[in-house]
Amino acid sequence: MTSTPGAAASTALLTDHYELTMLQAALASGAAHRRSFFELFPRRLPAGRRYGVVAGVGRALDALESFRFGEAELAFLREERIVDEPTLAWLADYRFHGNVWGYPEGEIYFPYSPLMVVESTFAEAVVLETVLLSIYNHDSAIASAASRMTWAAGERPCIEMGARRTHEGAAVASARAAYVAGFTATSNLRARQKYGVPSTGTSAHSFTLLHDSETDAFRAQVASLGRGTTLLVDTYDIAEAVRLGVEVAGSELGAVRIDSGDLGVLAHEVRHQLDDLGAHDTRIIVTSDLDEFAIAGLASAPVDGYGVGTQLVVGSGHPTCGFVFKLVAREDDRGTLVGVAKKSTDKISIGGRKYALRRLSPQGVAEAEVVGIGSPAVNDGDDRPLLTPLVRDGEVVGREPLKAARARHLRSRDELPQVARQLSKGDPVIETVHER
Repeated sequence: MTSTPGAAASTALLTDHYELTMLQAALASGAAHRRSFFELFPRRLPAGRRYGVVAGVGRALDALESFRFGEAELAFLREERIVDEPTLAWLADYRFHGNVWGYPEGEIYFPYSPLMVVESTFAEAVVLETVLLSIYNHDSAIASAASRMTWAAGERPCIEMGARRTHEGAAVASARAAYVAGFTATSNLRARQKYGVPSTGTSAHSFTLLHDSETDAFRAQVASLGRGTTLLVDTYDIAEAVRLGVEVAGSELGAVRIDSGDLGVLAHEVRHQLDDLGAHDTRIIVTSDLDEFAIAGLASAPVDGYGVGTQLVVGSGHPTCGFVFKLVAREDDRGTLVGVAKKSTDKISIGGRKYALRRLSPQGVAEAEVVGIGSPAVNDGDDRPLLTPLVRDGEVVGREPLKAARARHLRSRDELPQVARQLSKGDPVIETVHER
């Protein structure tokens, strides 16, 4: 499921002031209509990360379709004197007519991967910079953290539950991005409504505290939600709560959730207790400020699933990816396409329209990120092209269901060398090679 195109509010003011002042000056000089190529890319991975994950592609395509200057947006720009009347007239008719290629959602990326290539006039593309970066930087940061968490979890499911720890809009986007990178469900109902992400949830400590006794609370929950429900057992005494839970629900109790304490030690104690009570199939779910390191540390514990909140929605220490959106080629006065690039220290970009492929060994293991400059890189037969059409002549052609992105992510991650699984700080697991 995806959001419905055309029904969303305008995204045109999700932009920076200078995008429109640049537009005004370029329109006045006549350069605004030059054919141009912009590129969205990372100069580096977040410190210590070995790979990154692309997310937000579908949301970016929705935002592009909704990038329209209606009466309200134009009135605001006029009243605030942001731009002049000729620019307002141009914005009133704004439609993106160009082409966009990009890494599809769920794909792995590395330094200088050309995640999005935008071809159009300078004017049509430059105004999209801020909204595209906003979506890609946030969603890819969440997906990159989620990927490390789901890899650490192995076959055990991870549930996203970070809505209370971030902006309400970011919470929905985070749930979507986490689902792309392998999380099985979210606590957020808006993410289910808008994107079809499965949702789950039972009760909080307040439900237990509401009742006169823990027994009363458990009876009320089981009576309403069935014996397969998950009981929260750390409001008072965990061992006593587990005993009461099995007493109320019997051996058919679905799961117990532990939200505090030494989760590894407690999981072993609770598993022994459940087995002694005959509840061999009752699962143990753990929550409480988990990240990929805590999940990995619980690998040997008898845990059946993880609920992850705060650390997921802040990118587990890296809340943005550092993506940039740069002009890399444009027509000159003679109509010839020329590469252009920023050369300042530490913020270098590489001029020229880009192409990309993942170089694979005969065994299907990723060996390099190969970026062709000006023409496609040479495919030796085992390699996999990475850029796919997203927009053609202004029409979105790259929208896909989230399940396709989820499947792609697993395939792409499985191509990586085994060292990519390591959570310790390191360099990108494959190098980026530029070919001209």
